[in-house]
Amino acid sequence: MPHSSCNGPVHRREFLRAGALALGGLGLSDVLAARHASGATSVPATSVILFWMWGGPSQLETWDMKPNAPSEYRGPFSPIATNVPGLDICELFPQLAKVADKYSLVRSLHHEMASHNDGSIELLTGKTPSKADPTSTAKSEHPDFGMFTSRVRGAHAQGLPQYVGIPRQPFMTQSVYLGMSHQAFATGDPSVKDFRPPNLTIDAGTNGLRLDDRRGLVTQLDRLRRDLDLGGSLEGIDQFRQQAYQLLTSTRVATAFDLEQEDPKLRDCYGRHLWGQSCLLARRLAESGVSVVTIDAMAPKTGTPLYFSWDDHANAQPGWDLAKGMQWRAEYMDPALSTLIEDIHARGLDQKILVVAVGEFGRTPRLSRNSGNLGRDHWPQAQAALISGGGLRMGQVVGATNSKAEYPAERPLTPQDLMSTIYRHLGIDQHREFADFAGRPHRILSHGQPIRELV
Repeated sequence: MPHSSCNGPVHRREFLRAGALALGGLGLSDVLAARHASGATSVPATSVILFWMWGGPSQLETWDMKPNAPSEYRGPFSPIATNVPGLDICELFPQLAKVADKYSLVRSLHHEMASHNDGSIELLTGKTPSKADPTSTAKSEHPDFGMFTSRVRGAHAQGLPQYVGIPRQPFMTQSVYLGMSHQAFATGDPSVKDFRPPNLTIDAGTNGLRLDDRRGLVTQLDRLRRDLDLGGSLEGIDQFRQQAYQLLTSTRVATAFDLEQEDPKLRDCYGRHLWGQSCLLARRLAESGVSVVTIDAMAPKTGTPLYFSWDDHANAQPGWDLAKGMQWRAEYMDPALSTLIEDIHARGLDQKILVVAVGEFGRTPRLSRNSGNLGRDHWPQAQAALISGGGLRMGQVVGATNSKAEYPAERPLTPQDLMSTIYRHLGIDQHREFADFAGRPHRILSHGQPIRELV
């Protein structure tokens, strides 16, 4: 509907364009207004960090080794003992072995989605795609858990995003009926020199006058809107302008993203690469009150080989195989994830922050070979996850697969059970419903129970 003015009708599109100009093209107050309309604005003091191992990590080369299986199953590596008696993991992770008392392993996850995007959608949304897409180009029909968390919790009191993706947001999930404002804020690569996240700063000039002028423009536009708002439809716009200004100028936001405030020695422990600095930034953001942080654990540094994900097929690239891929990734993951776990516990944040390391599925138990290269193919029937913190019970193994890591043999669990555990930590009622564009109600999570051994 157009709004009337002395010079004729002023259309909503022009209002939105003016709002975008007021804040450097962001249109941020409209986003904040949409979030406010979602309901609650209080922020529970819990957060989740997801170390997302896209490509599908092998359970047999990470957390569920089978050293007594036949040679065509057991793989090229040996298990090593951890600081928890009876809990062994792959020899590629010696630093993680030293902190096993601070995490638990779930070895009996399983589902049926064998393509990358479908499996990712199953894990990240807790909903099975209605139609399998073997081309791995599928997009979710429902929001992921970070989007639902953003919607339920509403705007952050300190102006921080509720959902952050490092260095990018999950590419196979969509906010759909929740609205674009609940997508993850993508940070870019935090390991680059002079890292600054995009769109969270205003160029204020050397003396701040530019910033004052921009705020003055906002004030003028708000006054114009109030004059034109004959029907009251723009009531409360000042609040959203102020909140937008707070987000773009808040020292709390700037501090949360500022890795330069960390001890250089600690940054070295995490690793001066994408995965290491992503884990460090995730801790800072969760500590500051961001609800959900996802770490896209694909290539751990720039200039990486073509084969950079956890998709360890034997024929993925000539001269590259499962053993080489695992050795290369573990070199970065072991210090990054182990330091994150230790850091969270050392700061007393292990009740507040839950860390989950998992991918979209496991790998085929039987090895495949191609021109001398080893590999494993997609296998959703058995996968493992590492879980740390969140006030849960640590230092244990939940569930088990059979002797060849083919299928769950004890305590079969689903991605929905894992997601239910995550929602429990976030204090979100998984049975709450939201309507889609056709008015049909959808539960946040239709089935699944928190993993009782952990809670």
